[in-house]
Amino acid sequence: MVSVTRTVFGELPSGAGTVEKFQLQSELLRVDIISWGCTITALEVKDRQGSVSDVVLGFAELEGYLQKQPYFGAVVGRVANRIANGTFTLDGKEYHLAINNGPNSLHGGLRGFDKVLWTPQVLPNGVQFSRVSADGEEGYPGELKVWVTYTLDGGELVVNYRAQASQTTPVNLTNHSYFNLAGQGSPNIYDHEVTIDADAFLPVNETLIPTGEVAPVQGTAFDLRKPVELGKHLQQFHINGFDHNFCLKGSKEKHFCARVQHAGSGRVLEVYTTQPGVQFYTANFLDGTLKGKGGAVYPKHSGFCLETQNWPNAVNQPHFPPVLLRPDEEYNHTTWFKFSVA
Repeated sequence: MVSVTRTVFGELPSGAGTVEKFQLQSELLRVDIISWGCTITALEVKDRQGSVSDVVLGFAELEGYLQKQPYFGAVVGRVANRIANGTFTLDGKEYHLAINNGPNSLHGGLRGFDKVLWTPQVLPNGVQFSRVSADGEEGYPGELKVWVTYTLDGGELVVNYRAQASQTTPVNLTNHSYFNLAGQGSPNIYDHEVTIDADAFLPVNETLIPTGEVAPVQGTAFDLRKPVELGKHLQQFHINGFDHNFCLKGSKEKHFCARVQHAGSGRVLEVYTTQPGVQFYTANFLDGTLKGKGGAVYPKHSGFCLETQNWPNAVNQPHFPPVLLRPDEEYNHTTWFKFSVA
């Protein structure tokens, strides 16, 4: 059984609307999601002793989400990840997007899907959010109708994304939750064991745009096909962290993507998706300046993201999986976050 409760989370400035919170609870998980950015604000999971911790980074109050912050828990779009120089050409026309990450456009632009109020609808086992992205929003062509649905099933949080476009446009949606299986506010994720089921990854340039090469992971720091303890692995390969797309098996069916285990608590997160890629990000840009829930500070490497998505900058790379949504098609993909105890 899943219960869904609906409360007010806060008011937007200047009478711009009320942000609501939806708490989904099963016997194994409790998830809080707000209508601002479809944002997961809390996710409580038991450890092997049966005690509960919140395993996502974020804020207790709405004000935290309205400040400049790194997409904690939010749905990002119209196109997640980076588009080189914020430009692409479609049917002979060049489009220019908002530049908000060095020379590039990141996660939908200056006011992406994470910075808008969505319309909620309560479901028996979850909540569905919808919105219409206007033609030309952040520079993207066509009107886009979007639905994001969160449902709980035992220890599994299921996220489904759907979209329909009035004209051809790139679409790539994902959730940007930062996890720490030791509990949010724990200083780092070095004692987490990570597995990613990918034979290839995308090398990037100095502004984190894929070079176009699809490189085998074999013999590199990116070979995570067998479990690695993150802290030791970063030391061994002398790398600052991960912020890379891993190329998953190219199936549109549900497939295993990644597994993260925290030995201390016994918590395990497994991710399954219908998407061709996952961006593994180890919070390299957190710097301890943001005050989170319970007064926690979030230093570098204090969380990890597994953003299931299409490959970054695919709109400018013809050999990457297609990212364009045409008016006679529906964008539809699902990701499963499955929690258990080892």
